[in-house]
Amino acid sequence: MQSRPFALSLALFAGLTASSAFAQDSMTPEARDAFRAEVRAYLLEHPEVLVEAMDVLQARQEAAAAEKEKTIVADNHEAIFNDGTSWVGGNPEGDVTVVEFLDYRCGYCRKAWQEVDELVQTDGNIRFVMKEFPILGEQSVISSRFAIAVQQLHGPEAYATTHDALISLRADATPESLERLAGDLGYDWEELKAKMDAPEVTAVIEANHALAQKLEITGTPTFVVDGTMVRGYVPLDGMRQIIASERAKSEG
Repeated sequence: MQSRPFALSLALFAGLTASSAFAQDSMTPEARDAFRAEVRAYLLEHPEVLVEAMDVLQARQEAAAAEKEKTIVADNHEAIFNDGTSWVGGNPEGDVTVVEFLDYRCGYCRKAWQEVDELVQTDGNIRFVMKEFPILGEQSVISSRFAIAVQQLHGPEAYATTHDALISLRADATPESLERLAGDLGYDWEELKAKMDAPEVTAVIEANHALAQKLEITGTPTFVVDGTMVRGYVPLDGMRQIIASERAKSEG
């Protein structure tokens, strides 16, 4: 696999070649050869120019990517932040909204779980939204169906408790283990099992997958923090910095 610096060098070289093509077309063969030799000699003598140019190119690419993601988030704002089906916790009137796309079988979702909870609890002014996004196989799907069914049958507080139980579940997620979990949590398993296969549960999962496709989300956890996409696990201190940055933007 090509390294990123090598790929950037190729892109830079292509840009230099394209930008000088018109000028070279008007040169004699001798002048063109001399021009190319001069450019080559200069770059060999001053290779730091390539490094500087690569840094500029990378910064421009990252800025373009960030602007694209900002546009995608704006275009899908209501579906991300106010879909009417996702669980909402934290401070409902918070000045920053954090949305998490999660999969219960994802190791990094499990790693982020308690840190995100600490972030929300200690900050006190974060509106937190969780979106069920099962992508790691049948155990992920059955876990999400279980959680969504609990929310639809028993409400948001029951969902929060169930989420914590599922994200910390040590056993495989199977009908048998979920039946035991339902009993531990005080739910009627037969009622819950029927609800798990209901169209309204399927609709939530399908809507989240369709939204994730629009947002180009392919892994978990993925966060949307107001207008910023955060792809992958970020330690607690990093998340706090992102929150502070979003607040600074709104104040500015």
